[in-house]
Amino acid sequence: MSDFDAVVVGAGVSGLTAARLLAAGGQRVVVLEARDRLGGRTWTQRTGGFTADRGASWIHGVDGNPLTEVVRGFGMRTIEHTVGSYQPDGRPIAYYGPTGERLGDDAVRRFADDVRAAEGRLATAVAASAPGDTYQQMIETALAALGWDADRAERVREFLRHRSEEQYGVSAEGLAAHGLDDDTVAGDEVVFPDGYDQLATHLAQGLDIRLNHVVQRVQWTADGVTVCCGLGQFTAARAVVTVPIGVLQSGDLAFEPALPEPVAGAVAGLQMNDFEKVFLRFPTRFWDAGVYAIRRQGEAGLWWHSWYDLTPLDGVPTLLTFAAGPSAIATREWPADRVVASVLDGLRGLYGDRVEEPTQVLITDWQDDPFSHGSYAYLKPGADAAGHDLIATPIGGVLHLAGEATWGDDPATVTAALRSGHRAAEAILGRALPFSDLTRPLR
Repeated sequence: MSDFDAVVVGAGVSGLTAARLLAAGGQRVVVLEARDRLGGRTWTQRTGGFTADRGASWIHGVDGNPLTEVVRGFGMRTIEHTVGSYQPDGRPIAYYGPTGERLGDDAVRRFADDVRAAEGRLATAVAASAPGDTYQQMIETALAALGWDADRAERVREFLRHRSEEQYGVSAEGLAAHGLDDDTVAGDEVVFPDGYDQLATHLAQGLDIRLNHVVQRVQWTADGVTVCCGLGQFTAARAVVTVPIGVLQSGDLAFEPALPEPVAGAVAGLQMNDFEKVFLRFPTRFWDAGVYAIRRQGEAGLWWHSWYDLTPLDGVPTLLTFAAGPSAIATREWPADRVVASVLDGLRGLYGDRVEEPTQVLITDWQDDPFSHGSYAYLKPGADAAGHDLIATPIGGVLHLAGEATWGDDPATVTAALRSGHRAAEAILGRALPFSDLTRPLR
């Protein structure tokens, strides 16, 4: 048994942020991590010269973002790659219609204008929605108000449905009406050619981190906490628990006593998503030049509708697509070669025989990860968006929950993870903490 001022459960960005700030504030801190690595869902794989972020990839909006300050403070290299929360235009996007023809500039402009018109109606519908309403219902309300012909409405409907799937890894029927209220990006977006995992590596410097420590139970009273795992017990005045929503809901981690309201109800209002990445590396770049993304409309784009060109990261022709929502569920048990064949069929519908066999493939498997049970959390129908922040309500003066799902302004992002860990540290230390403290060496 060891005594600490604080035990932090989870060595992802949220947990490392909280631990680093607490340690900088003079606290004796230990971080317990179930995995054999740092970073949690910020995980970079390096294979055969290919650096791929299996988890988080982007800073979604660098303006006014404390995460931008932190990565710059650590000297992390970035490349601008703005996809803008599944925007219809604003950056070069190659659109292909339902029959496989590339749309001209005028057609793309008209379509983007239609999306923006629908978004205006959609915002009105969401604002007037009732508890339990879904995002799909709000889409239908918005389109009905516009009175368009069937084909015009269908193009926008599928775009908005794909936005739900790609942004939150869930069908529009499964997402709360308010589930995309936070879907905004301030400024450019950037990616990390050297890997996002550098952030966790920097944050971890100087901390006491115990890997392969699977926490099974957190006991708490007004006097402190005892955190139990197969490798021992750790007692402390306080604990910061940063595990994903999927772990909180799995029963694999018990709280004694159980989490009280409003925290328990807020946790129940969220759900881990179905969302996987598919990276394809090719011998040559056979697709459209000068575009950030390729999008396919119509039935042929039901699953594989968007590809993102990652070639600028290292010069090797690379496309990224997502198995998101229904497609992730349907392909969950598929072998990798079947997934790749399906994605290539989608590309051949646009580029025909120009499509080559990939030289490298990487497909993630977050749905079956026992330490996350999905990629990130979304808001279920009937749940209140305020629940994100309610999860972080301090419990008994000794227990704090943090993580991407607990920050309401921008959940499901590394920014949210960083901010939530920062909030927990401020609550424990009882004072404001500058984010710049994170980039200073620990004494």
